[in-house]
Amino acid sequence: MQIHELEPGFAVTDAVTPADLDEVARRGFRSVICNRQPGEAEDHPDDRALKARATELGLEWRCIPVTPGEYSEADIEAFGQALDGLPTPILAFCKTGKRAVHLWAHARSQEGNCNIPALLEAARAAGHDLEARRPMLEAAAGQS
Repeated sequence: MQIHELEPGFAVTDAVTPADLDEVARRGFRSVICNRQPGEAEDHPDDRALKARATELGLEWRCIPVTPGEYSEADIEAFGQALDGLPTPILAFCKTGKRAVHLWAHARSQEGNCNIPALLEAARAAGHDLEARRPMLEAAAGQS
């Protein structure tokens, strides 16, 4: 697990196993967002085992499954609500972290006074290039 902080109280990582959640809890995370689709890979038939382990560890669990590159307004809104409503710090994950980064950037871009260059830089520092999404992020932020 390689955890990358994108902003205070929010980080992303790649695929998580139930055993990894012990480390997530030890690191002080209070909430976890899963962006993987059920059955998308052999290592992720669904989120039941993850959700059960998170509950055992006292972690808040939210599942917002999305297909890579396909994020509806409802997905983005649900992610934004999770960011605003879940106890922090929050760890979001998918297979590589890319979907979690995309949803975070899209949700944050819809907030007033969003600093798009700062979003792009935080994503880049976490190993994800969002430059191709810049026009969408700027449009959402009213900066186009």
